[in-house]
Amino acid sequence: MEKLTADILVVGGGTGGTAAAIQAARRGAQTILVSEFPWLGGMLTAAGVPAPDGNELNAFQTGLWGAFLRELEQRQPDGLDHAWVSFFTYDPQVGAAIFADWVKALPNLHWISGQVPLDVERQGDRITAVRFSTVTVEATIILDGTELGDLLALGDVPYRWGWEWQSEWGEPSAPVEANELTDRYPVQAPTWVVVLQDYGLDAIAPEISPPHLNDPSQFLGAWDGYGSEQFLNYGRLPGDRFMLNWPQRGNDYGDRLHRLIQSQTARHAFFQEARWHAQGFARFIQTQLGPRYGLAEGVFPYYKGSLGGGAYALYPYFRESRRVRGLVTVREQDILPVSEGRVAALPMNAAGQVTAIALGNYANDHHYPGYDFPLKPKSIRWGGRWTGTPFTLPYGCLVPEAVDGLLVCEKNISVSHIANGATRLQPTVLGIGQAAGMAAALCVENHCQPRNLSAQVLQQALISDVEAPMAVAPLFNLPPTHPDWLHWQQYYLTHPDAYPVDGYCPIQSTSSISSGTAQVELPQTSGDAARTEFAGLFERRNEQDYGLTLTAPDELAGLTVNLVTLDAECDRQLQHYPSGQPIKLVGTLNRSGNWIRVASIPE
Repeated sequence: MEKLTADILVVGGGTGGTAAAIQAARRGAQTILVSEFPWLGGMLTAAGVPAPDGNELNAFQTGLWGAFLRELEQRQPDGLDHAWVSFFTYDPQVGAAIFADWVKALPNLHWISGQVPLDVERQGDRITAVRFSTVTVEATIILDGTELGDLLALGDVPYRWGWEWQSEWGEPSAPVEANELTDRYPVQAPTWVVVLQDYGLDAIAPEISPPHLNDPSQFLGAWDGYGSEQFLNYGRLPGDRFMLNWPQRGNDYGDRLHRLIQSQTARHAFFQEARWHAQGFARFIQTQLGPRYGLAEGVFPYYKGSLGGGAYALYPYFRESRRVRGLVTVREQDILPVSEGRVAALPMNAAGQVTAIALGNYANDHHYPGYDFPLKPKSIRWGGRWTGTPFTLPYGCLVPEAVDGLLVCEKNISVSHIANGATRLQPTVLGIGQAAGMAAALCVENHCQPRNLSAQVLQQALISDVEAPMAVAPLFNLPPTHPDWLHWQQYYLTHPDAYPVDGYCPIQSTSSISSGTAQVELPQTSGDAARTEFAGLFERRNEQDYGLTLTAPDELAGLTVNLVTLDAECDRQLQHYPSGQPIKLVGTLNRSGNWIRVASIPE
């Protein structure tokens, strides 16, 4: 058995683990990353969801998340505007290559793939090492980046699994007691993602064989209310491919979810059933919509021990995990907007200091097949569309309450079952991973345990990072290119009473700011170069609801589309533009969503 020693060990190569390892190594720590699969990135790549949700506004595209988007735009010639579920869809191989390249560029980051944790070594209340099949790694700080919080169980670290009742924290959407839904679904249902290919109008794709468990009737009505074309375009990818991650009588699978944490045998049985379920859904689509649709070839690598490969993701897309019992637990109240406001309150410690270290803005989204679970809304109209109100996560939710030497960096943070519906999304988990990796490196530098690290020291390191500075105070109108970006991030962290409830800080219009003078200069992307000039008649349908009947380009004349934007200045201009007047703008047409994503409006 080989023994290795490092400053930091990250176990799990998913979204959070990959980000944590990259950030820790960039900070200078000797880091080892151990992953089960040959692709890094988790939800964003190997688990087959190259359609990230949340943190989509320009102001929230910071840190490793923003860097990832810019790399995607550089490497994917077809751009990112393909689907209507997300503004960013891409070939998962491109995403995996980005993470692999980032890791390979770091000489102090050693990546070991094909290994899963088997045992955890402890000295009293401190985690000290993790044993794998061929190697044991000892580290000063260890990070659990596994998809299901496996280190928590192996290390006897207290954790939560499943629901909490309203009496525990007074969460407005939590059930009062157990019921049929909570009994059937202890956690949210995962999805085994599969990718279909449109082989052409007159083509006949290879037949998708029926799985061992095949019940086509369970998929009847999958695209009711949408139509087949809109259903497919939900997750459209480049190259006439379609990501199937569909919640309505689709490939979400939640049968006996306790098996995920019972044993490896029980987990594998669940995996096999979920994989068959996805195959059955793909076959149902082919039989209903025609033989032109078949399994896409070569999307995911084949890997020993995985039931995926080819058109099937390497493993399920997990929405929920074991959740550590941390120093601080994020509850539903913590992610909801303040009264009469459009942002959640910044988290504070007993001394009145802000403890925020990562942000998210997705709506609270839960998946229980066959059930509609109402949640207190946290959405707003912004930029001509719906988006989620922003919130922040406190440093204490990464730190176990009773164990040292360990940080968590995935969906296994200290969060309630209800709030997990908003904290589990890909960009937020990238931010969680980046914060955890930075925290681990700072602990090594300062010879301290995670519980003794100042959140304020961590915040300054994150917002001042040389390669990927990350916002920790959400502000709708403060893009990372703004020359005063760092000033306002620091200001609200030290003056929380001044944090604006509408999410807007007092800065000059970004339209007059040159990116060359920005605090963080960002390269032009292929997405920028691919933008088109449009002209037409502007229509204000309602508050934050805009349309455009095109007059140019000529080939689109007469087409009516929606106008949406991710840019605060464009949002301001659209709100004040007179209805019924001609307008010229620059943006990208998305036919799946029937919208133009507006990048600028020349004045």
